[in-house]
Parts: sequence; structure tokens; C-alpha cells
Amino acid sequence: MISKLKQIAKFTLYACGLIVVIALIPVIICSYLYLTADFKKPVGLVPTDTQVTKIGDNLRICGPDTMRLSNSGLWEVKLCGDAFERGEAYGKLAQDLLYEQEQIFVDQIQALVPSPSYLKFLRHITLMFNHSLGQYIAEEYRKEIYGLSLSCSDDFNFVCEPYERQMNYHSAHDIGHAMQDYMLVGCSSFAAWDSSSFTGSLLVGRNFDFYIGDDFARNRVVMFYFPTNGYRFASVSWPGMIGVMSGMNEKGLTVTINAAKSAMPTTSATPISILTREILQYASTIDEAMAIAEKRKTFVSESILIGSAIDRRAAIIEKSPDKTVLFNADSTFIISTNHYQSDVFKNDSRNVENIATSDSPYRYKRINQLLHRNFPINDKSAVAILRDSKGLNDSIIGWTNEAALNQFIGHHSVVFNADNMIMWVSTSPWQAGPYIAYDLADIFSGRTNFKREVGVAALTIPADDNVPIDSILRIKQLTREFKAAIAEAQTIDSTRLAEFESLNPELYATHEILGDYFNTQSDTAAARREWNTALLKFIPKQQERKRIEEKIKNLD
Repeated sequence: MISKLKQIAKFTLYACGLIVVIALIPVIICSYLYLTADFKKPVGLVPTDTQVTKIGDNLRICGPDTMRLSNSGLWEVKLCGDAFERGEAYGKLAQDLLYEQEQIFVDQIQALVPSPSYLKFLRHITLMFNHSLGQYIAEEYRKEIYGLSLSCSDDFNFVCEPYERQMNYHSAHDIGHAMQDYMLVGCSSFAAWDSSSFTGSLLVGRNFDFYIGDDFARNRVVMFYFPTNGYRFASVSWPGMIGVMSGMNEKGLTVTINAAKSAMPTTSATPISILTREILQYASTIDEAMAIAEKRKTFVSESILIGSAIDRRAAIIEKSPDKTVLFNADSTFIISTNHYQSDVFKNDSRNVENIATSDSPYRYKRINQLLHRNFPINDKSAVAILRDSKGLNDSIIGWTNEAALNQFIGHHSVVFNADNMIMWVSTSPWQAGPYIAYDLADIFSGRTNFKREVGVAALTIPADDNVPIDSILRIKQLTREFKAAIAEAQTIDSTRLAEFESLNPELYATHEILGDYFNTQSDTAAARREWNTALLKFIPKQQERKRIEEKIKNLD
């Protein structure tokens, strides 16, 4: 009996020891990744003593580089030289904007994750996730990011030091793509050429709907790069972003990106915006763009719409962490939303799920409908398509509906005429303001004086006066206030409830929010009525319909 007990005790100790070892393995691995994280900070780079000269409130000069706030509200930045020179100059020119943009980003994260201890935990996770990020970003771009980081504030060192933060921010966009189900990203784009274009020129239009709050899009930057190596190019982004979301180079090559369905990334790779930056800086044709895309491993799945004046057409590079495919249209136009179209990816399980459950195919159909209605398109009709806020067959689906091409959340909207080298960029609010025209052929020639307005007034596309901007701003304000009141079970007066419904009665979310409010007030009859009304409206995603149905079910 004693021998048997000894055997049991011995087995128990062995089992407990094994469990402890197994439990420690993830801790050991995570600790190793955290302690050995290498962002490959450049060494041997000596900062210059070049100072920024400010002329009035709008113009800043740093050596040969300039930054100017145009009358349109867009910041226009001209950068020259090698990688470190460009980054250092950009940091000095935009130091206050870098701080403001970083504060907005950190505030958004803290609003989502209010726990200081959990924020600290996320910092460790991010460092582990981006453990080998440095090896996937070319030295040229690491030098540029390092030069930029020299002007970043130490106020955010609780996240990590400036260079590491800027490296992480360039991959944060990819994580937003992976979180597409949470509606951080839902872009729409198209291209038309030959018979589909009014003059036969290659036209490309896109809405960039990367959304982490309206404040994040407050400072929009139009970058004009004159690099020592590669082609001159222009892109549209936010302060501190050296990657490319939308851009065109001096050869008439355009790049725009659209997220595709991805699993949450588990390891480091090249951020999409850095890949597209490389394409824009070093490719002149679709084949050259494809060659660059094939040699880079990326975090997430993406559709990269490439327009080429040399090829006189556009194509889509469909890229996942494992495969890269070129999708060519069988007509003189092409459309890209957030799902894949090639034979290689068509039956991929994630793509099939995305098509079945998201609003991507709906927006695809709407673009197709509007293109056919406006053939052959020109710059003005391309902008009109990007401004469209209705559903299929001009149905009214409510302001800010996720299924609309214009959801009133877009960071920027752009139209390119690749043959004529004209770029139109939207101005606030969203796509409703004027689209400012830039003559890139003239700008890249070096003749342009960046100390004055560089937009071409004669080619500017006027503001959209049909959009009730005040009403949409009020809808957004009340939505924020109502959600806060619901979270605290506070009472909202009947006048504001009526105003909220009257401003946007066709949007399903209006009635879902009203139902949520009445539920907190224990008025189950009113909650049921509003949620049932929501189900009668157009709901863009399957998961949103299921969520509302579950709320009604819980009442029962």
C-alpha cells in the first residue's frame, strides 16, 4: 500500500512539473521575443543643425524642403535628397503636427483600452509581434523613419521610444486591415481607360476609408517627393506616414490599396504601405510593380490597384502573406472593393466568407452601376461616383451607411489622370469639399514654387452643395452622446430623441441605438419596436443583423 502511494505521489509530482514546464514555455518564448526585439535602428547617422524658418502661420522652410498649409486646408510638403535627409527635414517641418497626430492616436487607443496595466501589456505584445519588423523594412525607409523620429516627443515614451513607435505606427495600419470586421477599413476604388474614359486617358478614383476618428483626418498631407534614388512621386497621407496609401509617380504609375479579408497577423512582415511606397518610388509599369510585390512578404491580405500610363491600363495585384497574383480585367475598366476576384483567390475560404458576410460586393455592384451610367467617365463624373451616398438603384439607405461608397468617414479621396499627370485630392469635410487639382508634370519638372499655392485653380472640382453637412455633423455628435448616455444608463430628453430619429430615419443604426436606449430605461416595448424597425432597413453586414436579432431574442 505504501509503495503504491509513493508511486501515486511520484506520478503527481511529475505531472505537476510537466504542467509547470508547459505553462512556462509561452512565458519564456514571449520574454525572449520581447527582450530580443530588433527594429534595426540605423547607426552612424549624424543629425544636421539645419533650422526651420517660419514665414507667417502657413509656410515653413528647412533647407531645400518646404511645408505649407494651402488655402484648401491641405498641408503640402516637398522633400528632397537621400532617405535620412528627407526624414530629418520632414520631422523638423512637421514637429507640432507629429505631436498632435500621435496624441490623437494614443487618445484613441486609451479610449478603447482605458486600463493602464492592460495598455502596458499591449505594449509588450506589440513589441513581440513586431519582433523582427526591422528586417522586413528596407534600410532606405528605416533611415527615413529614423530621421523623422528625431523630432518626435518623449511624452509618449510610455509606449516605447520614438523610433520604435514610428516603426510600429507603420504596421498599425495593417492591423487595422486585419480588423476589417470592426470597420477600421472599407475602401472603394476603380479605374477606366480607352473607350470607358471620355478622352481615352487612364482615370483612377478611390476613397480611402481608414477610420479611427474624425480628428485623425484633420491634418491631411499631400507629399511631393524628389528622392535621390528612384522616381519622383506624390502621395496623400497623414503627418508622420512615409508609406503610401494613394499616389502617382512621374511615370504616370498610380497606386491605391484596398484591404482584403485577413487573419490577425502573428508575426512581422513588410507593412503594405511600405511595399506600395517601394512600388511607387521604383516601378514604372505594372510588370515592374508586380515584381516588387512578389519579392516582399506582407502582414495581411491586400488588393493593390496599379494604374500605368505606359501600359495604358490598370490591374490589381492581389496579395496575401502566402501568394501574389495579378488580376487583369477583361474590359476597359476595373473595380476594387475589399474582396478578391482572381481565379487563384476566388474560392479561398476567407474570401468566400468575406463576400457572403460583408458589404464589399454591394459597394462593388454600386460602382459598376454608376460607371455604366456615366460611361465614358471624366474627372467630374469620377468624383461624383466617389461622393455617392446612396444604395443600389439609388435607394436611400441612410447617411453614413457602411454599404455606401461615401460613408462620411473617409480620410481622403483621390482621382488620378495618369496620362495627363493630374491628381485631384479631396478637402474637408470628407468628399464634400472641393477636389484640388495638382499638375504633377509641372511639379516634378522642378519649376513649381512651393512657397505659394501649387494647386491649379482652373482645374479644381467644386464642392458638393447637395450634402447636408450640418445635419451629418449633428448626427455624428448625437450618436456619440447617445452611446455615452446608454453606457451610463442616463436619461435623454424626448426632444433630442425625436431630433436624432428625424435626422437619419433610414439608417438601421439610428433605430438600433434608439432601441438600446429604451432598453436601458426598461421600456422593452419601445426597444422592441425600434429594433424591429432597424431590421426593416438596409443592413450592410450579416453580423450586424444577427446582433440586432440577438437583442430582440434576449427581450423574450
